[in-house]
Amino acid sequence: MAYDMYQEGILQHYRHPRNFGPLEGADRVGEESNPLCGDHITMRLKVDPASRKIATVRFEGDGCAISVASTSMLTERVAGLTLDEAGALSQDDVLQQLHIPLSPLRVKCALTGFVALGHALHPASPPAPS
Repeated sequence: MAYDMYQEGILQHYRHPRNFGPLEGADRVGEESNPLCGDHITMRLKVDPASRKIATVRFEGDGCAISVASTSMLTERVAGLTLDEAGALSQDDVLQQLHIPLSPLRVKCALTGFVALGHALHPASPPAPS
């Protein structure tokens, strides 16, 4: 019974993802693709400079139900967190929010948004001048 309830929750997040859409003027942007499933997620953050809290988070992309639902749940979780708090989330935190067992291939789907968030939180440094 509980398993069915969690599956329904995943489908609700897939059909009606929270925080989905563009975000003009984002301070941080991260992207990740999963070529095995065809998932592609772009995560955008607006950060309050004084508090270093994530004031607004949005994502865009295409993906399977697990990828989109997991990212939708993740955006709800990180909204309002500081950059350090969001950066302290682990892969296990993300996987546990789904409450269902996943095959190794589906784990990659579930973590696509998490990896995109990591890229947004820790942007690659620009190349050194030559």
